[in-house]
Amino acid sequence: MIELYDAGHGIDTLGKCSPDMRLREYKKARELVRDIVARRCAMGYDARILVPEDKDISLGERCRRVNAICNEVGSSNVLLVSVHCNAAGADGKWKSAGGWCAYTSPGQTKSDILATHLYESANTALADYIADFPIRKMNGDYDSKQRPIRTDYSDGDPDYEARFYILVHTKCPAVLTESMFQDNKADCDFLLSPEGHKAIVNLHVNGVESYIKSLKR
Repeated sequence: MIELYDAGHGIDTLGKCSPDMRLREYKKARELVRDIVARRCAMGYDARILVPEDKDISLGERCRRVNAICNEVGSSNVLLVSVHCNAAGADGKWKSAGGWCAYTSPGQTKSDILATHLYESANTALADYIADFPIRKMNGDYDSKQRPIRTDYSDGDPDYEARFYILVHTKCPAVLTESMFQDNKADCDFLLSPEGHKAIVNLHVNGVESYIKSLKR
């Protein structure tokens, strides 16, 4: 199995940052992907960084890179995880939305199975974040609708469905993860902390590990 990890956006993508500019999505996504891939490789897997460049590579080119590998080794022997940070607005102000979630393309595919394993891993890797969420909500960091793990069970599984380009134009199982909200101050603090960074890395590492083991049963 070849594991491809895509870091969202690029240094030249405008507006993808926290209101105070402490967190830039392209940089945090690349830091996460770098450490996820290093861990997976150390575990003996063929894990690769899809976009080693800092500049924003077009979605078409990202998909071309994925599909070239699928054509070479077979789509069933490839998986893709695209790593992002979420945002509730584009006005440069702090928001009250927060939490982790994952997206797949519409319909029931192997992508949904991969996403479910990532969700299961999230409940363990983000245990401290989940435990502290009610306290931060009481402090006003989140509005009453927010949950630490964001889900949509309308189709029977926890992930959200969307026709994101990289999900619908790639041939292999593909999941896009949104690791917290960069325009929520509490989430931003968590993402920038060593503990938060490690938790998100562990989430992806262990979720993909669980998925691959499930294929061998």
